[in-house]
Amino acid sequence: MFRHELAQQLRVDSIRASSAAGSGHPTSSMSAADLMAVLLDGHLRLDFDRPEDPRNDHLVFSKGHASPLLYACFKAAGAIDDAELMTFRRFGSRLEGHPTPLLPWVDVATGSLGQGLPVGVGLALTGKRLDRLPYRVWVLCGDSEMTEGSIWEAFEHAAHEGLDNLIVIVDVNRLGQTGETMHGWDLSSYARRARACGWRSIEIDGHDLEQIDAALRDAANPTGMPTVVLARTKKGKGVKEVEDLPDKHGKPLADPDGAIEELGGVRNLSVRVAGPEWEGRRHEFPAPGGALPRYRIGEEVATRKAYGEVLSALGSRQPDVVALDGEVSNSTFSALFRESHPERYFEMYIAEQQMVAAAVGMQARHWRPFASTFAAFMTRAYDFIRMAAVSRANLCLMGSHAGVAIGEDGPSQMGLEDLAALRAVHGSIVLYPSDANQVARLLPQLAEADGICYLRTSRGANPVIHSPDESFEIGGSKVVRDGSDVTLVGAGITLHEALRAADLLAEEGWQARVIDLYSVKPVDTVTLADAAANTGGIVTAEDHWPEGGLGDAVLDALAATGSLVPVRKLAVSVLPGSGKPAELLQQAGIDAHAIAKAARQLLHGS
Repeated sequence: MFRHELAQQLRVDSIRASSAAGSGHPTSSMSAADLMAVLLDGHLRLDFDRPEDPRNDHLVFSKGHASPLLYACFKAAGAIDDAELMTFRRFGSRLEGHPTPLLPWVDVATGSLGQGLPVGVGLALTGKRLDRLPYRVWVLCGDSEMTEGSIWEAFEHAAHEGLDNLIVIVDVNRLGQTGETMHGWDLSSYARRARACGWRSIEIDGHDLEQIDAALRDAANPTGMPTVVLARTKKGKGVKEVEDLPDKHGKPLADPDGAIEELGGVRNLSVRVAGPEWEGRRHEFPAPGGALPRYRIGEEVATRKAYGEVLSALGSRQPDVVALDGEVSNSTFSALFRESHPERYFEMYIAEQQMVAAAVGMQARHWRPFASTFAAFMTRAYDFIRMAAVSRANLCLMGSHAGVAIGEDGPSQMGLEDLAALRAVHGSIVLYPSDANQVARLLPQLAEADGICYLRTSRGANPVIHSPDESFEIGGSKVVRDGSDVTLVGAGITLHEALRAADLLAEEGWQARVIDLYSVKPVDTVTLADAAANTGGIVTAEDHWPEGGLGDAVLDALAATGSLVPVRKLAVSVLPGSGKPAELLQQAGIDAHAIAKAARQLLHGS
């Protein structure tokens, strides 16, 4: 009887919160209320007074639009009071339209469907292999999001890793936003797919409290396999005005008072959610220390190789550093970390969404993940990166093989959008080092930085031009050659082209200042403003499309200073094909000769 009354309270409070806000998703919340009532009363192990207790279970609402239900659960558990529940969706409230970690019991932001389960896989992986604690990860999914490819990346990876600490509850309420879902109430269709991936599946009536209790008890028993509980439910359960009816999604009820009366009225029940019942603490890996790599000036080293070497060394110095890769570790050189620290390396295969999601889950448990793949492939996971920023996540991404300079592989492999994409992420850091010693200096800083950090690296080897004793700060730049006639700005491969262009100009009597703008965001406005004030113009060159990259970062910085200096922006403006790197740089108009030509035009006022 208590669980029934608790479920009704969760429905009522979902209606009340949505009605007070004038928006929300009460019907999606009402379908899963019985499931959550049973979970709270007897299965979840979470000390709400100690949300940082490493032994706590984790609860992820992958169907984040059901946030009224989640907040109603928090009220029932005594974590928030009724007054705060009624601030749902108001300006300044912690109870936002979709859950975020503003609330200490929320690990990650959800609301973009198909993300909560992949992040749950990351949390479960962390429990098994990093924390090495027996907490469980409970994920509530909606049936509409089961069509997302990221969901099935998660199903595949969870089974591959044997994550029997992961329990997924799918609220199969049949109705999506605009009509019936792809499989409706056909639980067996979901079950067949889950079993084919290597999961244990349990099919139940999601409104039968005894069936729910038995299923959750069974699911929590470790069997070496993750478990999915497929629950047949009715959207808007308990209120005739909306129950199992289309076109009721995402809006408050027309008659909330009548609906509340139909559900038995307002209740103020409290549920005592059990805390962890075992002792233990997070596993600690050894960190013997050691020096970071140092590279000789003139030595030719690809920055992607330096990334792997520095990351491996960093792993010996910081026990919280972990590495993930999308099955290109012999190209990104994260394989070097795997060889040195196999227990902290995670092969995510060709599943970039799951890779980033796993990193988000790991950082939620205070690990520092570095996830690497080709820059072009990172864009496949862009929605996960965007949502990671909403989660206030701290993680590092490395995109290798950037730009036309990769050569013969052709345009499908050339990351030409990544700087723009990552610059647009809230609070992000975007770095594009030009040599190996910069990587050695910058990577440890990324391990301590807040937010989404992105390191762009190059495929080909280039000469080391900076001393290993030089300092490089996030937000800085380096004037590698002084001059007063014109300024050349590059990063990565184009920095080396800019230096060659400066040599060509010097033969003609022009003294070019060359700036290594390795920090694309935040950008060094002071150094750029000084160049604008003391040289006759600026040429920027980047191995990237013209929109949103290094050149636009320079223009944004100069606009903020009110500078009127002329700027010529060189970037990849034609669709490249296959060829030698030098040929492609020339075709794109970003090689030394093109940079020198643009500088001459500025100097001659043409």
